[in-house]
Amino acid sequence: MEGRVGQPQHLNPLLSKSNPVDQELVDLLFDGLTRYNDKGYLEPVLAESWRVNEEGTTYSFDLRDDILWHDGEPFNADDVVFTYGLLQNEDFVSPESLNELWSSVTISSTDEFKVDFILQQPYSPFLAATTLGILPEHLLGQVPPSELSNHPFNHSPVGTGPFLVVPGNDFQRDGFLRLAPNPRYWRGGTAMDAIEFHFYPDGEAIIAAFEIGEIHSLTGFNNADIEKLGSLPGIHFYSSGAPRYTQLIFNLTDSASPAVQQPEVRRALIKSLDRETLVDQALSGQGLPLNGPYPSYSWAYNPNLFANYNFQPELSAAELDSLGWVREEGNQFRSFDGQPLQLRILTTDEPAHLSIAGIIADQWENIGVDSELEKVDSTRLDTKLKEREYDVVLVDIEPINDPDLYDFWSQEAIVNGQNFGGWNNRRASESLETARKLTSVEERQPYYETFLQYFEEDVPAFTLFQHVWTYGISDKVKEVDIGRIDSPRERYQSFENWYLEFREVATACPVTETS
Repeated sequence: MEGRVGQPQHLNPLLSKSNPVDQELVDLLFDGLTRYNDKGYLEPVLAESWRVNEEGTTYSFDLRDDILWHDGEPFNADDVVFTYGLLQNEDFVSPESLNELWSSVTISSTDEFKVDFILQQPYSPFLAATTLGILPEHLLGQVPPSELSNHPFNHSPVGTGPFLVVPGNDFQRDGFLRLAPNPRYWRGGTAMDAIEFHFYPDGEAIIAAFEIGEIHSLTGFNNADIEKLGSLPGIHFYSSGAPRYTQLIFNLTDSASPAVQQPEVRRALIKSLDRETLVDQALSGQGLPLNGPYPSYSWAYNPNLFANYNFQPELSAAELDSLGWVREEGNQFRSFDGQPLQLRILTTDEPAHLSIAGIIADQWENIGVDSELEKVDSTRLDTKLKEREYDVVLVDIEPINDPDLYDFWSQEAIVNGQNFGGWNNRRASESLETARKLTSVEERQPYYETFLQYFEEDVPAFTLFQHVWTYGISDKVKEVDIGRIDSPRERYQSFENWYLEFREVATACPVTETS
């Protein structure tokens, strides 16, 4: 039995984007046409193969003809056309980003196991959208799209993935979700016949459940809970880098302090940050070093292109002095021609963010920077970012698997995207624009390296660390070999070998007299 902090809502790949619990469970229940491996490359799943025409506008998929839904019905092109067609239907309520992408795509099926996607213009990140889980047309095809979000299917779904919902189980009614191994996936069989997921409101509740033996494994808890969990007997931890990193973005527009508009000042500020101390104090050590805007598992990640910004406060102070930002006699903070070096640090009011921002402010004040924290509710952060009334902002980034960052760092994204810092570099923008029009990794990679070189040169942002995902499991569960923790499917990659250790107890049976 596994515990998870949070509650499921919709076990439906088209409705799961906003809920991490839904995303994890959907990953076990449904397959997409493709899937990213741990190196960041796409692999076929429901697809047998795919090809792209020379213009980069038509993606033709050959589908596998040996796939069955959990209820035994065959999978075919009708399911693919139905699923993606929902995202083009105005009556279906789904995330705006999905609708925006699919609204301009023409979908056609020329065969029971062939599907074509025709784009209006080349767009290589399109392939990332084909990882979306496919829904069964034979069960949902007659349901009005406007009613799908409230349909019972979302509580007891049928997919093609490695696990299936035990017939009769409904997590909303029963309070737990019981998943059995899909025998068509685990062809050699499994030692355990099911995983039962129980859901808890917070870390305190899930720790209590583990302590009394109600669950054997747990995930979704906060970094602050790890120390308490570690004191419990019989628990093993597995950790890996999560698809999420925390970054400082500098405001490079006229609304910011003149200091942060100088790349030399930005570099000096970065050198005064002790990231190791920051991770230890704010995250209980649950963070990994990371440089640049790509996670370590991305094929575009290239640490060799970035300077190694070690903690060097003396060098930082000296560089600020040489730039004219000096401490006048009797003053605690630096200034330049009477202009104080004062920075507004924007952050959300989440405890972890406040802790991180507070440590950064303290470290900058140690070198003479007057740092002022401004905290906002996380629901208002987007508004504040667009207003650009800050000098530095602390944000969490959850990048998509494709390395396309055009919507984050291009010139167009300053107005119509998420280039909230206003970094205006034409050559970097052109590199991103060209890369998204090319098809192969080999063609795209040089353009991303060029982009990264300009990113390092201008330092529009600085990545503090990559988050860590931690999974705890009892030593009563044997033969556990864990893959990537943040990916449930890879987490259970060796599930066929897992088994529970039971203690044999001899029981004395009462003697009955016979006549």
